[in-house]
Amino acid sequence: MLIETLLRKTLNVKRHRIIKVIQAADGIEIYLDSHRRCRFFCGRCGTSAKKRGRLNPRHWKHVPLWGFPVTLIYSPARVTCPKCHKVCVEDIPWSQGKCRLTRELIFLLSSMAKLLAWDVVAKMFNVSWNTVQSAVKQSVEYGLKHRTLGKVLYIGIDELSRRKGHKYVTNVYDLDQRRLIWSGEGRKKETLEEFFRMHGKALKGSLMAVCCDMWQPYIDTVKDNVEDGVVLVFDKFHLIAHLNKAIDDVRKEEARELKKDNPELLKKTRYIWLKNPENLTDKQRARLGYLEKLNLKINRAYLLKETFRDLWSYKRKGWAKKYLNKWFWWATHSRLKPLRDFAWMLRKHRDGVLNYFKFRITNGIVEGMNNKAKSIAHRCYGFRTESNYILALYHCLGKLPEPENVYRFL
Repeated sequence: MLIETLLRKTLNVKRHRIIKVIQAADGIEIYLDSHRRCRFFCGRCGTSAKKRGRLNPRHWKHVPLWGFPVTLIYSPARVTCPKCHKVCVEDIPWSQGKCRLTRELIFLLSSMAKLLAWDVVAKMFNVSWNTVQSAVKQSVEYGLKHRTLGKVLYIGIDELSRRKGHKYVTNVYDLDQRRLIWSGEGRKKETLEEFFRMHGKALKGSLMAVCCDMWQPYIDTVKDNVEDGVVLVFDKFHLIAHLNKAIDDVRKEEARELKKDNPELLKKTRYIWLKNPENLTDKQRARLGYLEKLNLKINRAYLLKETFRDLWSYKRKGWAKKYLNKWFWWATHSRLKPLRDFAWMLRKHRDGVLNYFKFRITNGIVEGMNNKAKSIAHRCYGFRTESNYILALYHCLGKLPEPENVYRFL
């Protein structure tokens, strides 16, 4: 197969022809020209236009061929557009705007950037880091422009720490499709309002439930921006995390009280109280059996934790509400301050907790996606700016549509 034929298939050019191929000192140079009777189109609106003249030759980087850098050289035509009423540059099929990379190279760089760190991709293709960033940016812009949200039933909202110093990004996920819908800098009320300002209309009529933690700015924003029929569900795993913290606070407080008389009694018992009984090792189970015979505060807290697990076994909201009220009385009369505080927090957010029995959704998928987001930052050793980090999240987690290519290099 000739090199011209190979390049013609990868470029998918119909209005242009390859004049010659030269092996230069820095790679392969390919000279192109338009066919004599071809029609020209406006590069802005795509309208058929009349040729007016030619510009100086421009150079585009193409996909390397057998390790040799490939450069396309072409003199674009200037056309008079009847729709724009301006003199514009013709539409070039292998180029996007004024970018000096071909669409195929942009697609290849952005595809590799999903799997590898951006600086590694830059070294592989002998381009700069900014070139890879530009390729990813163009790919994301194309995907966001051509993306359709479709019927989104459930969304999950959670914050993600980007770096030290309380730098967060707020991520909104589609729980059914397991994709990132939107990401924004910060975790304030204004951050989430920006999401509803951009996608609120697209979600109307289809959104049924929103799952998030009990962060008050998120709660206020969701209630102000969703329709009346949309249900707010508080994440089950965040509730259990709050309960485990209360249990651990009881253990710490009692360990301080026993420090003088018996300092070794509760030493190295943290995970005995926090783990589920079926997950305990034989050694931990034996020590728990011994501690349960003693009249300890942590033992009362542990029993309350285990009885709280029974709440999630109910199938009807009414029965779950009765059991939650009963557990609230037990916790508030346990004479354990951390458990009382947790019980009153549940009472304050009772409706959102009980909505789980109407829509059994959790942020478990969200936490899994957040772990993927962290791995993206780790393999790139972090991002200096929020914009590049959010760009990488959209690129890897957004499931964005990609431009159609006749030839795929991966």
